[in-house]
Amino acid sequence: MTATLEVSGLKTHFFTRAGVVKAVDGVDFSVARGEVMGLVGESGSGKSITGFSILGLIDPPGRIVEGSIRFNGTELASAPESQLQALRGNKIAMIFQDPMMTLNPVLRIDTQMIEAITAHEDVSKADAWARSRDALGLVGIPSPEERLRAYPHQLSGGMRQRVAIAIAFLNRPDLIIADEPTTALDVTIQAQIIHEAQKLTRQTGTAMIWITHDLAVVAGLADRISVMYAGRIVEQGGTDDVIDRPLHPYTIGLLGSVPTANSRGQRLYQIEGMTPNMLALPEGCAFAPRCRRASDACKTEPAIRDLAGRRIRCMHPQVETVET
Repeated sequence: MTATLEVSGLKTHFFTRAGVVKAVDGVDFSVARGEVMGLVGESGSGKSITGFSILGLIDPPGRIVEGSIRFNGTELASAPESQLQALRGNKIAMIFQDPMMTLNPVLRIDTQMIEAITAHEDVSKADAWARSRDALGLVGIPSPEERLRAYPHQLSGGMRQRVAIAIAFLNRPDLIIADEPTTALDVTIQAQIIHEAQKLTRQTGTAMIWITHDLAVVAGLADRISVMYAGRIVEQGGTDDVIDRPLHPYTIGLLGSVPTANSRGQRLYQIEGMTPNMLALPEGCAFAPRCRRASDACKTEPAIRDLAGRRIRCMHPQVETVET
């Protein structure tokens, strides 16, 4: 499949008085039309900064220092602000964790959705209103005409997030970046929104990057998973392969910390230690101080390589999980 987005060697650094924070440090991935890629990792791993880098939303003291971001064949890493502005909300959309980062609390829903359309297209207000109504219906909002007349504070958290998703799909974008959009919602609403997002990507052919810290969320949503740690992707592969047969110790730890029906009454696995200080990363593999499989070899930075149908960055992958 032709890739909608190709990210290669992306490095986004923040130049602070205390030193350089390598928030994203050599990230590579691609997303094809109609595909959902899960970008997974703990807080501070660089997931959201990767998404913001694609959209050109990195403010000083941060900047992209190296790498390529090709969207439908067009280079975005060095694109002027005017070009990025034309793409945002039109060809590339973002769904934030907090829908109030998308919605203006003092404007009605219809006003905001109509403006999102007319900012990029020369259409009548009536046509834009009809498209907005249909978009709300697509994400499962009942009585969409009534909801269009509401203000954000009159809607529940789950309903506001559905509106934010509808706005993201309004202009039929080629790519949507969803930055932990269901984290603050209860499990039932979370499942409904994930289902709607997956259905919409299949119907529209939109590529999607779903950013989350929860592997359980992307297990039933994503086609592929990229696991990030300390600004780098440490494991990448098909969802079933990564979930059923993880190779990297960090991926194994993330999966072990998720409650399952088989773990009832048992203590959950806990990854030792804390995420590293990005101003003072350890020598070699950044995960080594927390890894039970670490050795002196891990003092050398591991290169990413192909193994068992996966892309893996580890000196001691748990290959026995696939040697069956």
